[in-house]
Amino acid sequence: MAERSTAAVDVADSGGEAPLTAEAGKATADGAGTKQKVGKGTEAAVTDDTGAAAEANPLELHSGHKLARRYRLEECVTRLDGFSSWRAVDEKLRRAVGVHVVPADHPRARSVLAAARSAALLGDPRFVQVLDAVEENDLVYVVHEWLPDATELTAVLASGPLEPHDAYQLVSQVSQAMAAAHREGLAHLRLNPGSVLRTESGQYRIRGLAVMAALRGISVDHPQRTDTEAIGALLYAALTQRWPYEADAYGLSGLPKGVGLIAPDQVRAGVHRGLSELAMRALVNDGATASRQDQPCTTPEELAKAVAAMPRIRPPEPAFTPSPAYQRTTYQQGVYGQQGNRGGTAHPAAPPAASVPPPPPLQSRTGKALKWTVSALLIAALGLGSWQLADTLLKEENKSSPGKSTGEKDDGKGLKPVAKPLSIEGATEFSPLDAPFAPDKVDGAVDGDTNTAWVTKLFYGYPNFGNLPNRKEGSGIVVDLGSAKRVSSLDIDFYAAGQKVEILAADPSASDPTSLSAFSKRLTDLKSVGKKLTSVLDKPVRTRYVLVHITELPASTPDRYRGGISEIKVKG
Repeated sequence: MAERSTAAVDVADSGGEAPLTAEAGKATADGAGTKQKVGKGTEAAVTDDTGAAAEANPLELHSGHKLARRYRLEECVTRLDGFSSWRAVDEKLRRAVGVHVVPADHPRARSVLAAARSAALLGDPRFVQVLDAVEENDLVYVVHEWLPDATELTAVLASGPLEPHDAYQLVSQVSQAMAAAHREGLAHLRLNPGSVLRTESGQYRIRGLAVMAALRGISVDHPQRTDTEAIGALLYAALTQRWPYEADAYGLSGLPKGVGLIAPDQVRAGVHRGLSELAMRALVNDGATASRQDQPCTTPEELAKAVAAMPRIRPPEPAFTPSPAYQRTTYQQGVYGQQGNRGGTAHPAAPPAASVPPPPPLQSRTGKALKWTVSALLIAALGLGSWQLADTLLKEENKSSPGKSTGEKDDGKGLKPVAKPLSIEGATEFSPLDAPFAPDKVDGAVDGDTNTAWVTKLFYGYPNFGNLPNRKEGSGIVVDLGSAKRVSSLDIDFYAAGQKVEILAADPSASDPTSLSAFSKRLTDLKSVGKKLTSVLDKPVRTRYVLVHITELPASTPDRYRGGISEIKVKG
C-alpha cells in the first residue's frame, strides 16, 4: 500500500498544466490523508503523519531567475519540503516548460535526478515527457513538458462523472501506459486525479512518473499493486464523482463513514455494470471484493487485459435536435388554416369554406362498363410501355458494353472492375529514425471507427516535427494488405486538417519495409489535405504495403503542432 503523503500540495497535483488551485493533498489507499488549502505561488505548511508542522526550507528563487541561461522561471506553482515547482519558458526553443528545483544537498536530490533520467529514457508519449535533468550550481532541476491544451482530471470531474465511453478510455489508456512503464522497471506511486491530464483530442497523459515518488521520498514493497489500486480509484471517481475512501480528496466527497467500499453502481444509478466490477477488481485491497467471482487485478498489465476483454463501449450517439427553421406543414398539423409557423406572427384561422361535394360516382350500368374499359386500357398500356422500355435499355447496354460481367463498370474510357474494400491485415507506425510515438494506438486508424485515432506527440516551433534530426523523414502509418493486391483507390480520415501528406506504395516483392526509400511508388502528390482525403488512382497499383506519409503537422495552438490519422480504407 502506498505510503501516506505528508505534504499539503503535491507536485503532481499542482505542478503542471493547470494553475495551482486550493484543493490538494493525497488520500492514501486506506482513505487516510489530509486536505489543505494553498494559494497560488505561496508556501504551504508541511505536516507529518501526526499532524505536527515539518520544517520547510524553500529555495531562494524568484520569477525571472534563469537556470542554465536558458530556462526563465515565470510562476511558482508549488513550494514545500525543500523543493519548488515552476512554470517556466525555454528561451532557446521558445516554449513553455515545467521545472522542479531541488537543492543539490537535499537528501532526495540524487534519487530525483536518477528517477528523472530513467523516466526520460522511456520516451512513451502517454506520459508527460522529461526534457532535461541537470545538476548545476548547487541545484538539481528537472525540466518537463507543459501542456496548455490539457485539463487535469480533477477539473474534469468537478463538472460531473464521466460518460461510460470516457471512463472506459480513461482506464484503458492509463492501465496500458502504466503496464508499459512497469515493464521498464518504472513505477508512479502517486497516481491521482491531479496527475492525469485529458487533452483536447480525448487522450490521457500521465505526469510525474517516478519523479513524483522521488520528490516525496515514497517507496513501497509492491509498486505494481500500488499503481493498480490507484488506477482503480481513478475509475471509481470517474464513474461516481466520489473518492472511494472515507476522506474527501481532490475536490471529491468520500464515501459515508462505516459503510466500507461499496461498488460504484451502488453509489450512483446508471453506472456501467462492467466498469463498476472492473473498479472493484482493482480496489480489492482492504477486504473489498469484486461483485462477481472474478480474480482481482494486482498489476497494471492484468488490469489492461481485463479492460481489453470487456465488450467495447461505443461513444454515445449525438442527439438529434430539429432545426428551429423546421415547421410542420398544415397537412401534418391536421387542420388547414391554423396559426402560422413557429416564431412568426400568428394569423387568425380563416373560417372554413363551404365544402363542395365531389361529383357522384358513375353508378349506372353504362358508367360501370365505361369505368372497367378505361381501367383495362390503362393497365395494358402500362404493361406494353414497360416491356418496350426494358427491351430498349437491354439492347443499349449490350450494344455499348459487350461481354460485360458482374463487378465491372464502364466509365466511358473502357471496362473497369468495381472497386471493393481490401482487408487490412496489420498496421505499424512509420518512424524510421526514432522510436514510435504511439505504436499501441495505430489500430485506432484501421478499426473502422473514425472516433479512434493515432495521434502524434506535440511539437514546438516548426511544423516539420519540430525540425528535429530524428524526424526529418516525417511519420505516418504503413498498412499491410497481407499479400500483394491491386490497389485502385484510398479513403483516409485525418485527426486534423492541414497536414502535408503523400501516399506511397512499396514494390510487390517487398517484405516489411521500414525505410522511406523502400516505398518507391507514388500514389498521390505531396500536398496539404483537409480532414478527409479520397484518391482514385488513374492506374491501379499492385502492392502489399501502403504508406500514408506525413511530412508536416498543422498548428493545434500557436507555435505548437500535432497531427494524426483517424481511419484508412484501401480499395482495389
